[in-house]
Amino acid sequence: RLSTITRRVTRRPKQRRSCSLFFAMDYLKSVVPSQLLTERGSNLVVINPGSANIRIGLAQQDTPFNIPHCIARRTAGANQVPRRNVQDQMLNSQVTTAQHVEREKAYDIIASLLKIPFLDEEVANTAFPRKMGRVDGYTPQSNRKETAFTWTNVLEKNPNSSSVLESSSGKGGINEPSDQQEGIGCKELGSSECKFREYICGEEALRISPTEPYCLRRPIRRGHFNISQHYPMQQVFEDLYAIWDWILIEKLHIPNSERNMYSAILVVPETFDNREIKEMLSIVLRDLQFSSAVVHQEGLAAVFGNGLSTACVVNMGAQVTSVICIEDGVTLPTTQMTLRFGGEDVSRCLLWTQRHHQTWPPIRTDALTKPVDLLMLNRLKESYCQIKEGELEAVSVVHSYEDGMPAGSHKTRLTALNVPPMGLFYPMLLVPDVYPPPPRSWFNDYEDMLEDTWHMDFPRRTDLSDSLYPGINGGLPMWESYQIFQTKPKKEDNIGLAEAITKSILLTGRIDLQRKLFCSIQLIGGVALTSGLISAVEERVLHAIPSNEAIDTVEVLQSRINPTFVSWKGGAILGVLDFGRDAWIHREDWIRSGIHIGSGRKYKDSYFLQAQAMCYINS
Repeated sequence: RLSTITRRVTRRPKQRRSCSLFFAMDYLKSVVPSQLLTERGSNLVVINPGSANIRIGLAQQDTPFNIPHCIARRTAGANQVPRRNVQDQMLNSQVTTAQHVEREKAYDIIASLLKIPFLDEEVANTAFPRKMGRVDGYTPQSNRKETAFTWTNVLEKNPNSSSVLESSSGKGGINEPSDQQEGIGCKELGSSECKFREYICGEEALRISPTEPYCLRRPIRRGHFNISQHYPMQQVFEDLYAIWDWILIEKLHIPNSERNMYSAILVVPETFDNREIKEMLSIVLRDLQFSSAVVHQEGLAAVFGNGLSTACVVNMGAQVTSVICIEDGVTLPTTQMTLRFGGEDVSRCLLWTQRHHQTWPPIRTDALTKPVDLLMLNRLKESYCQIKEGELEAVSVVHSYEDGMPAGSHKTRLTALNVPPMGLFYPMLLVPDVYPPPPRSWFNDYEDMLEDTWHMDFPRRTDLSDSLYPGINGGLPMWESYQIFQTKPKKEDNIGLAEAITKSILLTGRIDLQRKLFCSIQLIGGVALTSGLISAVEERVLHAIPSNEAIDTVEVLQSRINPTFVSWKGGAILGVLDFGRDAWIHREDWIRSGIHIGSGRKYKDSYFLQAQAMCYINS
């Protein structure tokens, strides 16, 4: 199947192929890498969307913007009860008694490995001091780790007020004030001359006071579109467009009128289904109005970002951890593993650990309904958590964020800081918050020849048009009335990180490739920055290999660049080196021949989207 996909995608006239390759070879002989990125990357926007953050920037940049992937919209009924500060907070499930028991068991297993006291073990006061480590913040951000977050100013000057018009006309131009300057101006002006901002994106959205009339939305959760009865599909698409459009204007300074001169490289996680990729392409090409776009998978892009061709890529993000093997620049889809935990779960586990040891101050910290608290926990985790033996403690300042009040400071002693990151290997310690997944019928791709639906007639709803996004009330999927055929959902294994890596590599089935992959493990994502994680992965994976396998060496390769940006950088490299651009989709073609429900039209063939990432390799 893989070879068939590759042959279909790379088919093109021989003359065109040879001319393109000769031009590329001559050009590459004389150009230096920095010149190549500057010349060919100035009009390429690389977009790497994730559940918690989006990495976006021009291909010629060294590092992208890393922005929280969320938006807070102003709500109308602010005084209604109950209020929702987070769109899907009603879907959070309470931790059950059985999960509490499993979590405590996992803690004790980890404690025995790290040689620290068990969860409820009382340490006797003896004359002998305990073996203890001290962490004072070892990350580059340590100089700002104790700085409190400030509430976002949600007001802006009303452009219709007379004083604002006079002040702007006197300046001879329109300058966008900073958030602080804007807040001072609105405090000095009367209430009639200020208004609420309609929506707020990025980190500012996470720092909005719970008393303000705003509701936070995260369009992507746990590696999929965050569709639920509380978050309709159309709102998810509108929020994705609003966030990306805001970044393009405010951060990259690319207005809508100039986007026809730019192309987009979409680096998507392996967790995305075909239909989710298609909807993203529609946002990029139709709504954001890029001239063309191409899709690459994160795993393959990560390999190119570190200059490799074969590796087992372990992508540890904020909400999802995925494992996939790459051989000679080609992904092996049967090796994919998806684990429903990530860095945010480690941060919540840090809070649980401190509360259990009674080291957390008596403040109302809620990582699920107060986004600013999760920001604080993430920063504490990045500054202090690491994997090493012995008791690990640190003295830090914890902040409390009460409704509308300035942040309060509480100096406290944090303990057992090496336990939360070990939850990656023992996921029952993390107890991820459980949301019901989107309806499985939504992911049925009725334009996919790989499903047995191509020659079938589907009953049509008379109340819906053939437009791409018909009006939806109540969050029902637009294909809910279609006949449902069983598909192969993305597998989510409830196992630890070491078992997932071992299982993924052993699924390749060839001993020579397995030995190579076990010595070419690549850790990417923000969690990969955890100190001591590399040696822990090597040790735990070696122990997880069955005794009947003739493998005795495990090695994790050091990343050449920041692991958080490896996939983004790989996408930029793939886009710059793609001279033929045969896999790129043009805006007019996508709008004319893309998704038309029930029309029987397809974009070229159904393998096109799935195999784009291999086009450059097989050119």
